[in-house]
Amino acid sequence: MQLIAEAGWRAFPPRLPDQPIFYPVTTFDYAVRIARDWNTKVGDRLGHVTRFSVLKRYLGRFETRIVGGADHEEYWIPAEGLPEFNANIVGLIEVVASFTEADRIAAETG
Repeated sequence: MQLIAEAGWRAFPPRLPDQPIFYPVTTFDYAVRIARDWNTKVGDRLGHVTRFSVLKRYLGRFETRIVGGADHEEYWIPAEGLPEFNANIVGLIEVVASFTEADRIAAETG
């Protein structure tokens, strides 16, 4: 989040060497599952859901992929294409939900 903020909320940071793909997801529910159920298990134990718009004429070049469950739909953007992806973001990247490890534990225990 800090790197996105430092980019003025207009760009995602470069991928790490072991991250060859940037994969924005297409639904809020799937994004919540990633942020709450997966991201809170590693690193700083925080997960964030972002919302942003991308020009349709650019994003239309990529197919969506279903991974795992039927509602796990995402785009696969090659890491080297991230600068072009960022250039096609319209407006700002917004944080629309944030989760902690405690949120994940509460969701798991119902």
